[in-house]
Amino acid sequence: MTNPLSSQNKPSNRQKIRKWILIISFLLIPVTIFYISPIVILMGAAEGIATGSMLLFILLFLLSLFVARLWCGWLCPMGAWQEICSPVIRHTVREGWRNWIKYGVTVLWLAALVFVVISAGGIRSVEPLYGTVNGLSITSLQVLMVVLVIFLIITVVAFIAGRRGFCHVLCPIAGIMVAGRKIRNFINLPALHLEADPGLCIDCMKCSKECPMGLDVNRMVRDGRTENADCILCLSCVDACPQGAVTSAWSPDKPR
Repeated sequence: MTNPLSSQNKPSNRQKIRKWILIISFLLIPVTIFYISPIVILMGAAEGIATGSMLLFILLFLLSLFVARLWCGWLCPMGAWQEICSPVIRHTVREGWRNWIKYGVTVLWLAALVFVVISAGGIRSVEPLYGTVNGLSITSLQVLMVVLVIFLIITVVAFIAGRRGFCHVLCPIAGIMVAGRKIRNFINLPALHLEADPGLCIDCMKCSKECPMGLDVNRMVRDGRTENADCILCLSCVDACPQGAVTSAWSPDKPR
């Protein structure tokens, strides 16, 4: 069954909406940064507290069972910043060992989380607003400087590695959601995914050009294998394809 988000539904408007959502997400950083911080999770866990960021990470893992890395493509402020920078980042992330670094980062972070939770004697309370002041994350010059350094690191990694390089190489949230997607594929839950019809492809390369992650979507379509750990389901390729060779679907079928 074709997803209602298919390319027949005003595709250019959909991408405009996606980019505006990302811009708004980025502008909300002063409020939201602590809620998406793996460091804040560790800080709270060391005190036996489940923070708002921990609750969000759990939710993102559960959502990844059904929508993979949709968060990255539509809501992540870090991803938004990298897309803002993308016009001056011409190269893409090369396939290879760099793409595996994020899994090592994720494993080390999870190991640290388990260690601090055990050291604290377990989780004893839940504080969704942990570390914030009246729900705001950035409330001092010191915190602002830390956040600026974080975004500087994200920018440098993207410039060195390629388009959305931080998402490819270092992001632990990406590692968590990829794990969720792998579990989904194993147990074959209904989920949003891409489908390809190589027979419709005319090699115009528009799908690859529009992919914010810099994936070789044209090759994926030609191979009939659209499942990719670094796909963020932004559906840019679906909207760009003039022939409908790549589409979105929601079904229990295991993506290829």
